[in-house]
Amino acid sequence: MRIKRLKQPKYLVGGIVGGLYFYWYFFRTFFGTPTRGRGVILVASPQNLALFESLGALILLTILLVAWISPHQRAALTFTEAEVAFLFPAPISRRGLIHFKLLRSQMAILFTTLLLTLVTNRFGGNAWIHAAGWWLIFSTLNLHFLGSSFARTMLLDRGIANWQRRLGIVALVFLTAGVVIVWARQSMPAFEPSRFQKPDAIKDYAQQVLTAGPVPYLLYPLRLVVRPFLAANSLAFLYALGPALLLLLAHYWWVVRSDVAFEEASVEASRNLAEKVAAVRAGNWQGARKPPKRKRAPFKLRPVGPPAVALLWKNLISAGQAFSLRMWISLAVFAVCGSVAMGHASGGSGLRPALGMIAAMLMAWSLLLGTQLLRQDFRQDLPMADILKSYPLRSWQLALGELLAPATALTGIQWFLLILVVGFLWQPAAAKIGWQSWVGLGFGAALVIPMLDLITLQIPNAAALLFPAWFQAAKGGGAGIEVTGQRLIFLIGQMLVFVVVLIPAAALFAGVFFLVKMVLGTATAIPLASIAAAIVLAVEAAFGVMLLGWLFERYDVSAETAG
Repeated sequence: MRIKRLKQPKYLVGGIVGGLYFYWYFFRTFFGTPTRGRGVILVASPQNLALFESLGALILLTILLVAWISPHQRAALTFTEAEVAFLFPAPISRRGLIHFKLLRSQMAILFTTLLLTLVTNRFGGNAWIHAAGWWLIFSTLNLHFLGSSFARTMLLDRGIANWQRRLGIVALVFLTAGVVIVWARQSMPAFEPSRFQKPDAIKDYAQQVLTAGPVPYLLYPLRLVVRPFLAANSLAFLYALGPALLLLLAHYWWVVRSDVAFEEASVEASRNLAEKVAAVRAGNWQGARKPPKRKRAPFKLRPVGPPAVALLWKNLISAGQAFSLRMWISLAVFAVCGSVAMGHASGGSGLRPALGMIAAMLMAWSLLLGTQLLRQDFRQDLPMADILKSYPLRSWQLALGELLAPATALTGIQWFLLILVVGFLWQPAAAKIGWQSWVGLGFGAALVIPMLDLITLQIPNAAALLFPAWFQAAKGGGAGIEVTGQRLIFLIGQMLVFVVVLIPAAALFAGVFFLVKMVLGTATAIPLASIAAAIVLAVEAAFGVMLLGWLFERYDVSAETAG
């Protein structure tokens, strides 16, 4: 079907763009001399290497914390049904089964290592050093995941429930964070916004934060795991290899010495795997998914009311329990109290402004890429288009209802981050532009954000209705060079449309701001200009909803899936 679709120009272009992207990004250095001046990022000064080590160790620490907090199942080694039938009755020890599983996992680790070596090799350095470094990282993580699952099972066997384990780990994390904050007050560099006018200044500040105070000691074991990958030459790699191998062997000893019964859970996991494989081979991708759990409604739906609210209710249930009004009120209270408490705890250190900058970057990132993560709209409901068309609703009502759930969720996330930005950056911003202007800026951003989310969500939904075969609603579909090219084209188009849409609102904001500033001052000009910009964006969003409804009216899924 995908080859047949290449007869249509819109899919052929996606395949060509995807092929050029893979050649340019992965394989160009294998067929010719690397371009002169290509940035060698991974081979740098010792200061940069320390920064990269700390960043990599911070990522690994986050992954390990999730592995200890999130899972709730007992330890289970996944085998095929044939392996269960052949190995479990055989005279093979539990340690032998663990060794067999570790050897089998090396196939996936080696394949992942090959792919990531292709990706990272374009940034410079030796390919074999990158490959060996990736293998050490993934092998250590694999052993740690297995050991943590054994530890969780031992805790369950001793009567310690999952919520008690999670509470203990979270308490330990907060205790460690408290110690780090108190220590950081004495050693962390002060945050001065005037210094961050160039990217090098931001890098230097991050380097001082991650390589001074308590952070290097906290991340030291994980830095040992990352260090071989960042080695500049063979001698440096051999020097870093010893501690990393010792840490790997310590994890191996931890796993093989764990006396935990995993056979019963492994049989259940193997049965579930066999059922998923059988469903996929039969073409039933839906049957390969986990059975959906019962979810609580985000709010009580009345029998009579606006139709769009019913679609909002339905899609919020699909989004999960995290997107409820009670949850967001709790987060808002936590953000306000947390920013105030952090201000008293951090004193004059740069921790509080640094957290504010991180929250600001996350908010900007959510504006650009959040629409790709929250897809509870037409992109999710395309397989049910015939059912949606049968509803006694106008097309614009369906379009508005489909957009409300992801727009509400994105707005809640961004308002939470905005509270953190305003709270953490209060002192430097108030000293520079005044607290009235800073509050007005936060109020204006809160007004504009929902309209921006509604507009940015219309772009991928319109593209999904125009090119439905480019958007696979099922989780099992959507891979390959053609799909990569399609997504690249769509990302560029989305950015262009978003910039064009912002031009009228930005022009009106600037005009109102300068006029009101001359009469009433900056503190009043910012919120009034934001209200004017929000009105323009709301009008554009209304026209976009009407256009989206018209696209849904003329949408015919049979014309696109016919091949």
